[in-house]
Amino acid sequence: MSSTRTASGRANGRNGTWRNWGGNVSARPAREVAPASVEELADAVRAAAGEGLRVKAVGTGHSFTSIAATDGLLIRPQLLTGIRDIDRDAMTVTVEAGTPLKRLNLALAREGLSLTNMGDIVEQTVSGATSTGTHGTGRESASIAAQIRGLEMVTADGSVLTCSERENPEVFAAARIGLGALGVVTAITFAVEPLFLLTAREEPMPFERVLADFDELWTENEHFEFYWFPHTGNTNTKRNNRSAGPEQPVGRLQGWFEDEFLSNGAFQAANWIGRAAPGTIPAIARFSSKALSARTYTDAPHKVFTSPRRVRFVEMEYAVPREAVVETLRELKAMVDRSRLRISFPVEVRTAPADDITLSTASGRDSAYIAVHMFRGTPYQTYFTAAERIFTAHEGRPHWGKVHTRDAEYLSRVYPRFGEFTALRDRLDPDRLFLNDYLRRVLGP
Repeated sequence: MSSTRTASGRANGRNGTWRNWGGNVSARPAREVAPASVEELADAVRAAAGEGLRVKAVGTGHSFTSIAATDGLLIRPQLLTGIRDIDRDAMTVTVEAGTPLKRLNLALAREGLSLTNMGDIVEQTVSGATSTGTHGTGRESASIAAQIRGLEMVTADGSVLTCSERENPEVFAAARIGLGALGVVTAITFAVEPLFLLTAREEPMPFERVLADFDELWTENEHFEFYWFPHTGNTNTKRNNRSAGPEQPVGRLQGWFEDEFLSNGAFQAANWIGRAAPGTIPAIARFSSKALSARTYTDAPHKVFTSPRRVRFVEMEYAVPREAVVETLRELKAMVDRSRLRISFPVEVRTAPADDITLSTASGRDSAYIAVHMFRGTPYQTYFTAAERIFTAHEGRPHWGKVHTRDAEYLSRVYPRFGEFTALRDRLDPDRLFLNDYLRRVLGP
């Protein structure tokens, strides 16, 4: 272990304290390491086990849960980055676990390749994003993890395990969204396709019209999502569909004004005002919901699916059965309308098809995602508790990387294959080297 880069004291806080992006989770690991190779990582895992230290890996800290928090050894994969291999016959790319999604998307575009679907935030590492079930929106195309074709990880005994549909298939079924409970992911092989174009159509639409036409909007578009602004009857909708071209990107000045000035700068200022004077929030929400005008543009996927998100927040997101989304949203709106809550962030709604990943939020059922947010530093517990009560009444499944209060008893009821995952965990990590408080709650001891 002598060659392992030690990162003690370089946590993103003072005195060795690690904090997540949202600022709602912190931890004080006993030690941090940044391995420069799979061998160094395996050595670090074996050494930690010998010292009786728990082990967790953390990427950029974009999870709002304590899924990566530890008082033991914190592994940072910042030196495990870059593309290992591109196989144009198989149409796959193998990438090191610490590679940020943003860098992967740009590197693939330079090679004339692309992932099929993406989330809207690209700061996460590929391993962090997939391990927590990060997703975008899609009628047929699912989460980032559903695009995985192979995985490499270091298990609790320090051995390197590879898996795919053909090799260790029972591990592959679970480890694509492994929650950091099965091992430390070191490399991921994704399916890719030739670079394509998407036409995005963004436009305001009344909340009631979106709900009335939801099935039609979902059916007619490859990727549909919308944002509802609490305290208003307004939404902003986005429809992304493949295009034969030509490329017609958003103009540089228009893009700066709408995506940076309005969606980040002005929105940040509005949230500062709302936090200081909550009574102003309904008026701000009415203004914000009408600030962005309709626009249509055609560009590469990573420029259409993703957006800069510079205003910090805390988030809860649940996946409900797709057929229950309209009723769930009506209940959420009714709850906000009759409450004294003041909500400055829009509610985001997306969809995903059923997949075959053991603990995917879309495992075995077509799903719709409803995400609620609060500005960083604003009390969120009352809002999130009320929203969670609605989501769980519809057998909602919480996003593994976003705030929720569910435990193993509840989760075992809404995940039919929950027992498969815990049995595999017993096999791969019988001594619970990768345990922390979050995993103890959601998976059981």
